[in-house]
Amino acid sequence: MLEVNKENFEVEVLSSKGLVLVDFWSPKCVPCMELIPHVEELEGKFEQVKFCKLNILENRRLAMGQKVMGLPTILVYRDGEKVVELSKDFTHEDLEAKLIEVAG
Repeated sequence: MLEVNKENFEVEVLSSKGLVLVDFWSPKCVPCMELIPHVEELEGKFEQVKFCKLNILENRRLAMGQKVMGLPTILVYRDGEKVVELSKDFTHEDLEAKLIEVAG
């Protein structure tokens, strides 16, 4: 997964064509750490989706600007527009179903 931050978020996420998934996480968030292997597994299944992760401890303002209010949060963008938001109480299966829905 590509690590995004305030320096490259605009280019890698908001200016990208197609689907971009961003995993907002923190090393202090146990559910976030448990989710990472599942997100990495999905990266192998959805080759048409760019997978990124953003450490909110290092990028608080950016996370707040994207209206991330709880962890874990997954946002999916299509051509720079947010099309999916999953936050806090979602499962790996929920995430995969949403990706199938938006990726076709």
